[in-house]
Amino acid sequence: MVRERTLANRQRVAVIASYSRSLTNFRLELLKRMVESGHSVTALAPEDDEVVKAELARIGVRFIQIPMARAGLNPFGDFATLLSLWKNLREIAPDTIVPYTMKPIVYGGIAARLAGVKDRCFLVTGLGHVFSDAGYASLKGKVVRKVSVLLYRLAFAGAKVVFVYNDADEADIRSHRMLKDNSLIKAIPGSGVDLEHYAHVPPPMDRPRFLLIARLLKDKGIEEYVEAARRIKARHPDAEFQLLGPFDPNPAAISPAQIEAWVAEGVLNYLGETRDVRPFLAGCNVFVLPSYYREGIPRSLLEAMATGRAVITTNLPGCRDTVEEGVNGFSVEPRNPEALSQAMAKLADDLGLAGTMGERSRELVRARFDVHQVNRVLLERMQLV
Repeated sequence: MVRERTLANRQRVAVIASYSRSLTNFRLELLKRMVESGHSVTALAPEDDEVVKAELARIGVRFIQIPMARAGLNPFGDFATLLSLWKNLREIAPDTIVPYTMKPIVYGGIAARLAGVKDRCFLVTGLGHVFSDAGYASLKGKVVRKVSVLLYRLAFAGAKVVFVYNDADEADIRSHRMLKDNSLIKAIPGSGVDLEHYAHVPPPMDRPRFLLIARLLKDKGIEEYVEAARRIKARHPDAEFQLLGPFDPNPAAISPAQIEAWVAEGVLNYLGETRDVRPFLAGCNVFVLPSYYREGIPRSLLEAMATGRAVITTNLPGCRDTVEEGVNGFSVEPRNPEALSQAMAKLADDLGLAGTMGERSRELVRARFDVHQVNRVLLERMQLV
């Protein structure tokens, strides 16, 4: 009987991403649940990644490559993205689209309206840097924000639901009147994390081992992390400060030359990039993300917490939602290396405290951020179960 009901309600679903690897890193369980519920699922993203395509095919998800630059504003490139999405959505004829991150939401939402897609469900994983204080500081930032608000309004028009990760994004959607009906906003606790995949691993207790995982952008607080590391090194010469993540084409990116200089200085151990962060999380005892980027709820923090790590992050929207102050970690003012180093020093001085906080992190993830709980809310609200 359940199987008959599922087949009768079978829908065509299109999920649109700005980074192909995010489909398997962050959305795999959601995509699996959609397929298991009997739906035909197509994923659209820019990179022709063979590993991603194979993993999606394994769970029954079709992949289509689309042109999309994750960073920057290029009217010709963005028009090509819009046109490609419109053509593909006309061909797929989905009943539901689920775009996430800014460009898929904006251009996917507009293209879906033009293609006549009935149900448009938006996953706001963060409105973007332009809605941060730093992004609004310049004249260019003010202009880009006004344009972004207009584009979000066009994309959200006729939405079935708009999911948000934090209070600040919800407040901006309301204050900028991006939606005509704010009852369509549904708050969820991030993308969630799979507690079985990110199993608890006891932290090493030999010496302080800090880890930051992020795209190599200044807005992720990497420069502040390095400066804090210098200060900790003066007290704990044996402490290790690791950085894991890919270089990025964004104008605000950290250059390879800068990374090489920090490594040569002896203050940083750059680990490159990886498809599987679990061994690196297992090798640290404290996870640090001093981001002042406009985050939703950073998945890297949730993965570290699931592994059983104390966390240090900033007291900005999204990041602060992962911290019970002094219980599973600390939150500090952004762009403040002194405050960051003080928080890091507390755990460098007491690895036992770091271990205790890591246990609490695991408990907090289980209570609030379990991916299966999050996906249940998403699918029920989208009427895909």
